[in-house]
Amino acid sequence: MSDAASHATVTGTRWLDPDQQRAWRAYMVGTILLTDRLDDELRGSFGIGLNEYEVLVRLSEREDHSLRMSALADAMRFSRSRVTHTIKRMETAGLVRRSEAKDDGRGIFAHLTTKGHELLVKAAPTHVDGVRSHLLDLASDDDFAALGRVMNAVVDKLAQQHPEADLRTPGS
Repeated sequence: MSDAASHATVTGTRWLDPDQQRAWRAYMVGTILLTDRLDDELRGSFGIGLNEYEVLVRLSEREDHSLRMSALADAMRFSRSRVTHTIKRMETAGLVRRSEAKDDGRGIFAHLTTKGHELLVKAAPTHVDGVRSHLLDLASDDDFAALGRVMNAVVDKLAQQHPEADLRTPGS
């Protein structure tokens, strides 16, 4: 029995084999490089980062282009304070506005402004081109579909602690 197999028997840990370790490390480094590149492309051309872009997208997908801040934080996996700071910066730039909830007076809503929508429309082609050239074009349709299935399974398993959050994208 190999040292790793012997150690796994004693500790109960299912260690990664060399192929799994290479794939895991490629995923970790690739994810960091991909998100950094997509963020840099948006910042360089439009003055917003990937997180701000995602806020604009989430708001644009809503029929009324607004979302309760707590729901936005849950959906993006942000802390309440992080989403508050992000929305405050975006509000200063005129991309969103905030309002108190009319139904309970306690909640705050973020609303997509015309300026925010116009920026999203301008930035979207750059972002989509980046996603395509840095990820989709490098994988077969089957590989990309498999990646989607795996990541949806991860979301399903890890999001059980926050079942109220809508973490999946429309249609997934």
